[in-house]
This record gives sequence, structure tokens and C-alpha cells, in this order.
Amino acid sequence: MTISDTASTPRIGIIGGTGVEMPDEGDHFAESLVPTPFGEARVFLGVPDGPFADVVFLSRHGANHDIPPHKVNYRANIFALHALGARDVLASFAVGSIAEHIPPGGAMAIDQIIDFTYGREHTFFDGGELGLFHVPFTEPFSRALRGQIIDLAPRFGLNLIPSGTYVCCNGPRFETAAEIRMFGQLGADVVGMTAMPEAALAREIGLRYAGVAISVNWAAGVRGALVLDMAALEGIRGRLFPLFLETLRAVGTSVHNEEDLIERHDAFSTRPEIATAAARQVRHG
Repeated sequence: MTISDTASTPRIGIIGGTGVEMPDEGDHFAESLVPTPFGEARVFLGVPDGPFADVVFLSRHGANHDIPPHKVNYRANIFALHALGARDVLASFAVGSIAEHIPPGGAMAIDQIIDFTYGREHTFFDGGELGLFHVPFTEPFSRALRGQIIDLAPRFGLNLIPSGTYVCCNGPRFETAAEIRMFGQLGADVVGMTAMPEAALAREIGLRYAGVAISVNWAAGVRGALVLDMAALEGIRGRLFPLFLETLRAVGTSVHNEEDLIERHDAFSTRPEIATAAARQVRHG
């Protein structure tokens, strides 16, 4: 398929993390490979005339969970979502708990990030035709999406912690106890491996983006040996997709105020030379 085949259709985007590799409603989706200037992105498009025709689902680690966090092609993924017409995106993250008030099985609407990744392609603006652009990132996640999902979560039996800081490590190894102590002193509540550069790229390209972190373990050294509790995620995953869907559709039909427009700052459309370069890359990518 080509991007032009579907770009004219307004869509919403969902990025599934560990444990959420595919929605339970997978029969209503068709797998597609989307070419981008940064490589191919594998997505699942809601079939036409189906209940999810407006949805692009992207499995961050692949449907078979075989892409490690430092090897995820974040630029291709985010570019594909944008090119396919998604403007509002929600993502899930499996994390370890640093803060005592977020035990395994708890879920949090992330509002801040600390980035300790390295060696990843972390920007669209690294010279060449797209040049240089310093994107504002004071608030990494959309306030509109966060507010909507916090309000709707109780309807789906989820009590989302309304804010918290995610520290992103490179992986795939887990952290040392000393690293976790340091992260806690820096103000981190949970630790994961995939929110960056995903969140920054979403901001650069103009997506409204927010994420929910689901704890599957106490981080290293917090409560003895590190033990993953994937059952905690399994108990939540079936509620995430419908919650994400209702949140995205509710926000998408709302009238965006001035604050939202600033939040949606889109360098690809506000600078004509960037828009022209991006369009050229789509045609020849």
C-alpha cells in the first residue's frame, strides 16, 4: 500500500506496548506495511465499514513481541501514524514501580518524562532537507487527552493515578538498584524503556499524544527481587482498548480551544519548507 491510499481518511491512533500487542477485536483489522522515509512501519488498519474503520493500531514491539525497545523504529512508526491521518494518539506502557503509591497492577496517566536513553534516532530534524527545529516539550503529553482518559477510566473499572513521571531507560536489561534509587531521587514514579523518543517525535510531527503506564513489577531493589507480574497487565488489557477508543473519539469530536492548538504545534505544517520536504520524502520514501 502507499500512504496516499489512506491519508485522506481521518483516523485515531493507538500504540500497544508489552502485553497489548493486538486488540482483542483483531478480526476487524487488516495488517499493512507503510513505507516511510525512515523504513517500513507495520500497522493494523480497521477494515472499511467495520466498527474500527477510523483506527490505526500499531504494535510497538511487533505482534510477536520480538522487537527490543532500543531497536523499535520510532521515527517510522510515528511518521506512519501521521501520514495515515491520525492526529490523536494514545499509547500503553508496561513499567516498573518506583513510587510506593503505584504498586504492580496500578495504572497511571503519565504527565512527565525523564530521558536516559542513548543511541536512538530521536528526532526528525537532524539536518538535511528537514533542517533544524527546536520543538517545545515542557509538557510532553496532551492535557486534553490526559484529562479525557482520567475522566472516562472509572466507567471501564480503572482508577488511573492522574499524574506521574516516567523515567525512560535504554534496555533491554533491567536497571540496577542504585539506578532506581537515583531515579527516585530525581522524582521518577515509574521506569520503562519505550516512551522516548516516541513522545518527542509525536510532538515534533504534531500529534496529540498521551500514555498510560501499567505497572507489572516493583523496580529493582524497591521490594527485594525483581519479579514480573504479567497477570496484573492481563487483568487490565481488555479494558484499555475500549477506554482508549472512547477517549480518542470523544476528544476528536470536541472543539479545540486555543490551548489545544498550541499543544498541537505542528512543525511539519507551520514551516512551509518542512512540509514540502516531508511531502517529497513520502513520494520517494
